[in-house]
Amino acid sequence: MALLAALMLPLASVHAQDSRVGFVSTERIFREAAPAKAAQAKIEQEFSRREKELQDMAARLKGMSDKLDKDAAILTESDRVKRQRELADLDKDFQRKQREFREDLNQRRNEELAIVLERTNKVIKQIAEAEKFDIVFQEAVYASPRIDITDKVLKALNGK
Repeated sequence: MALLAALMLPLASVHAQDSRVGFVSTERIFREAAPAKAAQAKIEQEFSRREKELQDMAARLKGMSDKLDKDAAILTESDRVKRQRELADLDKDFQRKQREFREDLNQRRNEELAIVLERTNKVIKQIAEAEKFDIVFQEAVYASPRIDITDKVLKALNGK
């Protein structure tokens, strides 16, 4: 049995030499491809108003906190407690809105990146079929520049 395996080993390496392997860096695609940049710009534009509202709310919260600290010595106990409660309520509202913002932003980002990835996969498949690749990997610990076809995919996605 070991003899049979030893005889088959050279045949497997000859067959492997005929195979074409490619690699595409998904991270580079998401960073450099025109559709990915367009998706990012779309998301930023879509969420800019809410982000500005959160920044304004954070500034208001800081202002109220600073004013409470400054005025604490001259406030009556009931006024101080009232302001602390208002500050706590605003902080709770801020935390909730910030959490919702992050969740909505992540969901939209994932939706847009899924569209870019779907389009990228179609381009990769077209290149692989046209250039007769046997397999194309999108994730690897290491890939030789010799098999990296990311630039070809980027050119196709960017319409160049």
